[in-house]
Amino acid sequence: MSRVKPSPRIKLTALLSACAIASAVAATSSLIAPSRAGAAPAAPRAQFTAAQVRAEVRPAEVRALGRDEAEYLAWGRLEYRAAQQQTAKPGARRDEEEGPDNGYPDPLRIRRLEMLRQTQAATNAAYDSRVFGKFTDYFPSPDYGDHIALLPTGKVLLFSFEAIQTDPTQEPAPTNIIGAHNAGRAYLWDPKEGTKPTAFKAVPPPLVNLPDGKNALRPAPFFCAGHAFLPNGMLGVFGGNLGGNGGAGAHLSLIFDPWTEQWTRNPDMSVGRWYPSVVTGADGRQLIMSGQSDLGWGTPTPVVERFPAKSHPVPVNPGEVPHAPVDRFRADAPFTTDYPQLFSLNDGKIYGLGRTPNEQWKFDPKLETRTDLPPRPDQLPAGVTARNYGSAVALPGGYKGPDSALILGGDRTDPNTYLLSGGHWSKQKPRAFGRTQDDTLIMPDGLLMTVNGAFDIRDYGNGPYNPNADLKYRHTEFRDEQGNWRLGPVQRLPRGYHSNAVILPDGRVMITGDELQSIANNPNIKSGMNGTIEIYEPSYLHNGTRPDLNAAPTGSLHYNKSFTVTSKTPDRVTRAVLLAPITSTHSVDTGQRHVELQITGRSGGQLTLQTPPLAAAAPPGYYMLFLLDSTGVPSVAKWIKLEEKQSGGGI
Repeated sequence: MSRVKPSPRIKLTALLSACAIASAVAATSSLIAPSRAGAAPAAPRAQFTAAQVRAEVRPAEVRALGRDEAEYLAWGRLEYRAAQQQTAKPGARRDEEEGPDNGYPDPLRIRRLEMLRQTQAATNAAYDSRVFGKFTDYFPSPDYGDHIALLPTGKVLLFSFEAIQTDPTQEPAPTNIIGAHNAGRAYLWDPKEGTKPTAFKAVPPPLVNLPDGKNALRPAPFFCAGHAFLPNGMLGVFGGNLGGNGGAGAHLSLIFDPWTEQWTRNPDMSVGRWYPSVVTGADGRQLIMSGQSDLGWGTPTPVVERFPAKSHPVPVNPGEVPHAPVDRFRADAPFTTDYPQLFSLNDGKIYGLGRTPNEQWKFDPKLETRTDLPPRPDQLPAGVTARNYGSAVALPGGYKGPDSALILGGDRTDPNTYLLSGGHWSKQKPRAFGRTQDDTLIMPDGLLMTVNGAFDIRDYGNGPYNPNADLKYRHTEFRDEQGNWRLGPVQRLPRGYHSNAVILPDGRVMITGDELQSIANNPNIKSGMNGTIEIYEPSYLHNGTRPDLNAAPTGSLHYNKSFTVTSKTPDRVTRAVLLAPITSTHSVDTGQRHVELQITGRSGGQLTLQTPPLAAAAPPGYYMLFLLDSTGVPSVAKWIKLEEKQSGGGI
């Protein structure tokens, strides 16, 4: 039976109040999930009394998310249980045999989490925070954080899916589910609010009816999509889960507006994509590549699409949501594996680095052509044809922007890193061990830090769907100026598949993701707080006071132009850098970027800086501006906006 959840924007409190009045007249009155205006007739829906909905509301969700969202989640749980009962075999006692504790009781989760806490504390006692930094906070989040984006408002967007399983020895994602329970969800976290009840806000995606034969509205299942920032600070999200056949691609094209904190649905793409990659080029347009088609797993599409279509303008004004279609890029990208690494380097070309060694290509956004690059000299085990998911970065290239890319993770048997520079590959210094599902960050000082990682997908070293992990994967790892790597302190959870991390404007690192570990280590699986967040303070926050960045321009800045910032400590400032905000999933972040700015003048409390020479050095959009002292300690960042043409929009 099709199930339709009510829109979270509907005030359920009002519905409950109305129902309570009706109950006084007729004891049999009930609540029915409301229909959207103009929606096609749906199959019969579940009916619940006001008392049932109120009884299902969890106090922890009310405190964390507010009454309306808590009631929405309560309604969803009632719908889900009703669906289970409809599909159960006659006589089956699903309410007893299935549920949060089936096969995986809460005491086991509590014991594991305590073990991880104790071993983290014991291990990290040996690491000097002045050299290695330190982990500080660990707290619950309402979302798993399988997808993440640091927005130019300073808030962090988290999105994933509504889980179908709370036993971590089973698959929790609705990859093969069709209908209403193949649904997405999204939240904002405000770092300024920290762990307060007001820190999280639900921002549900639009309700959609997918072509899966169920005629069921559900919050858009945009998990396993690709995403990148547009020049106006909005996030383009493409693809998602249609459901069935091991992962079929949805045609979804969505925009998240950080200024209004709302989603918009655009015309669908021409092809379905599950696990695509998206990159923003120097022209501000996005190229969308790869992803399993709407036929399911094993059918990656070679079609490259562009957003917005060339017939529509590039969105530069933060007050204007782009209502635009995609169009087809003339060259194809015949990747045989999904989620390729894509980078826009300082020659203006897009480099598509596939997980298969011989699928390495360069795309020209102006000519719409594809040319071959040499195969990557991977050392894959016999019989293995492609790397797993693993991190890669566009290496800092000074004032001119990045001209090379470093491939790091994805091969658990090979700790070496591989550099693409000048159209040629070379093997670089190794990390301590190979890992997959990792995330590598470019820090404000230009050095690299790796977090997260695992043996394989849903495998932490003791077999698939066993949350007991080889704890070496909890280690952070750092690369110095000479390219040497060394291990650092360990995080609380051994996060692998679907893990993420972002650098915050204050220089701290937020780590989240991996729903399997979140489920396995949730001390209260019924709390409504489904994921967790960890905070890491880099060593530069433990080496004296920070230089000051008091003010920076709030309007748009053009390329190769001077601009002025103010500082209370101008004499301490030796470097100024731009850091692009991270938006990542599945170890892919196509937009991460570190660009030096020239300091061309000093006068009292003012510093004169020079913007990057061309958009190829730093594509248009929002960046964090950090001032650093001679030891690499950064200021708290200010946001600036780079733009080819004046839009009149500011921060």
